[in-house]
Amino acid sequence: MTDIEVKNLSRTYEYYRKQQGLLGSFKSLFHREKLYAEAVKNISFSIESGELIGFLGPNGAGKTTTLKMLSGILHPTNGEVKVLGHIPSQREKIYQKQFALVMGQKNQLIQDLPAIETFVVNKEIYEIPDKEFQENLEELVNLFDIKNILDIQVRKLSLGQRMKCELVAALLHKPKVLFLDEPTIGLDVVAQKNIRDFIKKYNREKKTTIILTSHYMEDIKELCQRVIIINLGKIIYDGKLDDLIKKYAPHKLLKVVFNGNGVRREEVEKFGEIDEFNPYVCTFKTNRSEAKNTAVALLSSNLPVDDIIIDEVDIDDVVRKIFTSQS
Repeated sequence: MTDIEVKNLSRTYEYYRKQQGLLGSFKSLFHREKLYAEAVKNISFSIESGELIGFLGPNGAGKTTTLKMLSGILHPTNGEVKVLGHIPSQREKIYQKQFALVMGQKNQLIQDLPAIETFVVNKEIYEIPDKEFQENLEELVNLFDIKNILDIQVRKLSLGQRMKCELVAALLHKPKVLFLDEPTIGLDVVAQKNIRDFIKKYNREKKTTIILTSHYMEDIKELCQRVIIINLGKIIYDGKLDDLIKKYAPHKLLKVVFNGNGVRREEVEKFGEIDEFNPYVCTFKTNRSEAKNTAVALLSSNLPVDDIIIDEVDIDDVVRKIFTSQS
């Protein structure tokens, strides 16, 4: 079943150019040059029920604009979009009860009140029955282990605690579709992992369709099998993450650890292209099909090999390469 269907979706913004200085400000009272910026350009994709999709792109690529159109905050300039069979821009009440949008840099929690107060407000907004609300709240509070902070003023919570509460507030009505815009931004590595573990578990157990944007490639690598990459408002890749790595990274990294007194660079140069070197650790770039053969050759040599690790190129490097080639 297809939950999200996007066809030839575009969004153009109008803005005005103003000349500098006082004279420029005065002239703008009578005449302003109108300009147009295309944030999203004729994109199309579909997402099946229960999928967890990574939505990637550099700053200004059009990711957040797309999520805002999917959630009905923005109207498309052109094209069609349907989520759960509804047109988001019509802002039907029945649709608004079936999705949630969490933005890492925006707050829905009431800062001067405890988080529990926002939860109660959302209960009324989404018209959640008392029994269902209590059951949902208890489940989410236990999952995030935040029972001891529910009565603390939101502004006094840590960033990680606040993000947990933001997610609870968004999930109380059990949305069928969840849009997550940078949910781990600014969090420490422990808090990031906690959020990732929750998203993975929630998607697996509830079969919720999730679109996740993140600049932390660890989020994408841990959570998403499929990624959509957008740059300058256009989709430049839509497919499996593994295929993306194979397409844009034709080589693997072969990390070799040496014991004893180590090795000299000239002793290992014949085994392949050296990416990093010191007498005790050497990393080779090797063709995918030759990685195992190179490892066997090293083990069969007279070099003091202690360990060999064959690994993929870092996903950050792959995505950076794609953006560079498209700019």
